[in-house]
Amino acid sequence: MTTVYKAPEGISRRDLLKRGGAVGAVALLAVSGSTIVSVDRVWGMETTALKPETMATLIQMARDIYPHDQLADKYYAVAVKEHETKAGADETHKSLIEDGIADLDGRAGEGGYRALGWEDDRVAILKEIEDTPFFQAIRGGLVVGIYNQPEVWPIFGYEGESYSQGGYINRGFDDIEWI
Repeated sequence: MTTVYKAPEGISRRDLLKRGGAVGAVALLAVSGSTIVSVDRVWGMETTALKPETMATLIQMARDIYPHDQLADKYYAVAVKEHETKAGADETHKSLIEDGIADLDGRAGEGGYRALGWEDDRVAILKEIEDTPFFQAIRGGLVVGIYNQPEVWPIFGYEGESYSQGGYINRGFDDIEWI
């Protein structure tokens, strides 16, 4: 479950990180100005084209579509960052994402999508919208966005490509422990 802590306006990133211990164990993502900060994992992402709340919801949505408990939110943030970049260059894509998140929050009710405490409740909403262009854009980007990050490969036990090392015939062809 991801609970979002809304930082007071005007608080610096340094102050937010120093106060992180006082926030408690439930605060994972903080939205302040144009920045999303993970209080418990000490990483951050600045947004310019999309609202930081939109990016925080995209991160939660990505985690719900491809749930991996062993992956930190930062890997999901990297995976959805392409939508922030594309939204900065393409107003149509920006509208697709912002309107899609607004629809998702509207379906979730008071507090929006991120406020739903149960993953099953969020997944039920995602199933309602799975045929929409918005959902398909997010899901399609996540396949590459998550699994093409070399930093996550060791987490899954994948040793990486083998072409540059002569191929798999002489290097683990019959070793399927990573699957």
